[in-house]
Amino acid sequence: MGYFGISKLHGPIPELDSWLRRRIRMCYWQQWRRPRTRIGNLLKLGTPRQHAFSNGLSRKGYWRLSRTLATHTGMSNEWLAQQGLLSIRDLWMKVQGYDKKPVKSSSS
Repeated sequence: MGYFGISKLHGPIPELDSWLRRRIRMCYWQQWRRPRTRIGNLLKLGTPRQHAFSNGLSRKGYWRLSRTLATHTGMSNEWLAQQGLLSIRDLWMKVQGYDKKPVKSSSS
């Protein structure tokens, strides 16, 4: 594959994957802008009422709020996958061949 290739090192992949999900949660939080919109969207996504209100009315920064229980409950990994986010870890495992099922050999 030339000079650059697919890394065999697994270490940074999950960390990069979690950072990317947090960054996307932050972008959604910025996109929602108004506290009313934030609270409404968190409630629609299934966040408990108290957590939705405390986060929606918070004056903390976007990056900090992207790591709270309310955003993780509402914008879960499954929800992000439904929105179209592909997991870097899953793609890396597929490229490395870890997702292949073992072939059963028929022994006589």
